[in-house]
Amino acid sequence: MHSKIRVFAPGTVANIGCGFDILGFALEYPGDYVTIRMISQNEVRINKISGDGGKLPLDPDKNTAGIAVTDFLRKFNIKTGVELEIQKGMEIGSGLGSSAASAAAALFGINYIFDNIADSRQLISCGLKAEAAVSGAPHADNIAPSLMGGLVLIRSLTPLDVIPLNFPEDLYYAVIYPNIELQTKKLRKVLPETITLISAVKQWGNIAGLITGLHNNDYSLISCSLEDFIIEPVRSQFIPLFKEIKLNAVESGALGCSISGSGPSIFSLCRGEETAGKVSESMAKVYEKNNILFDIYVSSINKKGPRIS
Repeated sequence: MHSKIRVFAPGTVANIGCGFDILGFALEYPGDYVTIRMISQNEVRINKISGDGGKLPLDPDKNTAGIAVTDFLRKFNIKTGVELEIQKGMEIGSGLGSSAASAAAALFGINYIFDNIADSRQLISCGLKAEAAVSGAPHADNIAPSLMGGLVLIRSLTPLDVIPLNFPEDLYYAVIYPNIELQTKKLRKVLPETITLISAVKQWGNIAGLITGLHNNDYSLISCSLEDFIIEPVRSQFIPLFKEIKLNAVESGALGCSISGSGPSIFSLCRGEETAGKVSESMAKVYEKNNILFDIYVSSINKKGPRIS
């Protein structure tokens, strides 16, 4: 058995436009690193967190990595001590699944140490408990793709049913993050409690269309299905120059553009690396001319999820 291991787990784009809480994909970067050490004391503790600006708690009962590992040990009745060291590779409240990435890295690592006794469903279940604790509601559209890689559908939480989806080989993303923080827990509180049947039907049609388009490599169907009629109009108000970013992205060739998770990050899906590069440049120009600091990421979808680092 390994006594120490370091794991990278990727950030994620959740919702993917129309798929609120049920769709997500893994990024190649950014992501978080977690070092796991076995210790003699029968407890889970977090020794150090770097890259968070002192914002995250060292208390393992209040940190997603600590909560997830504690639940893993409880589920499998493992009586041992674990020490975690977390290195954040992305900002908290960026909309890129920061809390899920820490939990995913910790879960992948502890499972590896114990000879992969848990399957992906069991690991996601542990991660769900952690996500619910920090965001105010259980949602798997970050933790599932971070752990599994690729693009996934969360068909159900009770019982948990996560389905890997096919998608085109040359599907790329461009993600821009304006350097501000938006907390998922607060952004959930602004969502409408009820929606009209007309809006629901339009959204259902787009979800079905997007999944069909991904499966059939139908870029026209992907493009016309990425529109979000319910969540985006509300949350986009909190994101600087969202409408201009979206317009520039689409005019530069993006299949579609929407909010990553709760925001403020904005993602575009593109056909091919060259188009994704052009789209990222057009998105960046909006913030450059308005003196808004940002980070930008361009790559294909991460198919593997966590890795030993």
